[in-house]
This record gives sequence, structure tokens and C-alpha cells, in this order.
Amino acid sequence: MKIIDLNGLAIEVTDLKEAIRITKRYVSYRHEEANFSDFDSKQECYWRDLREKLKKIHAQHIKFE
Repeated sequence: MKIIDLNGLAIEVTDLKEAIRITKRYVSYRHEEANFSDFDSKQECYWRDLREKLKKIHAQHIKFE
């Protein structure tokens, strides 16, 4: 399956559960250096959006099983 990220790019997802686990890990990732805070905030938005899209697809799959 494919999902569209915040940048409008299509991402192929072959293992939905693993993709959700990966995005969960990246949502909370932060650099130790304070000068990365703006970048980290943007990345958090990106990964949170991707995770929500994946969880929505997962919920739909469970609903139809």
C-alpha cells in the first residue's frame, strides 16, 4: 500500500505494523544539541502525521477483518 507524506511524496508500506513501530520511535527522537530544536519540531510533525495515517489504515483493516 502507499501513503502520501506531508511533502506530497508517496511512500510504499509493505509491513504496516512495523511501519507504525518505526514512526512511534521517530516521533519522540530529539537531538541532544539545542541548535537542532527547530529541525526536531518539524521532524516530529512529519513523523506524527505519518503515524496517524498508518494507524488510521490499521484501524480500517481491523474493522474489516
